[in-house]
Amino acid sequence: MCRFHGSLNPAGSQIITNLIQIVYASQPFGFDEPTLAGILLDARRCKKRDNVTGALVCRHDLYLQLLEGPEVPVRATYARILQDDRHAGVRELLNRRIQSRFFANWAMLHDPVKTWIWTEGEIADAELDRAEPAEIIKIFRDLSDRSGKPAMH
Repeated sequence: MCRFHGSLNPAGSQIITNLIQIVYASQPFGFDEPTLAGILLDARRCKKRDNVTGALVCRHDLYLQLLEGPEVPVRATYARILQDDRHAGVRELLNRRIQSRFFANWAMLHDPVKTWIWTEGEIADAELDRAEPAEIIKIFRDLSDRSGKPAMH
């Protein structure tokens, strides 16, 4: 059961007051197109149901995902990912409160290696673990700006 955490504005629309973002990285386990399609299908279905939005940057060596929305369902989504055997070496890079979402119109934006952020060698050398929070946020802010804010996907 999804719960609403917030209030209504004068127009009667929901205002969610406890938004958070979690960004994590993992290594794909068994990365191929059918696995990725399954992850995206599951993500879009569950996240739409739970009012969680975000973006997934994926390559054969990296999943980098931003989850955003009400605190309880975002934390529950991240807990499910920690148990998902399609992800290896999951590590949380960022966890913060936010005022508004980057991907409000996307259940889960898929960025199929269009965002070349770090090389495979840099990932292998743990560059991602040394990245500053502002650098990680900039990646997703830029992706949000390029996404064109389409209808819910």
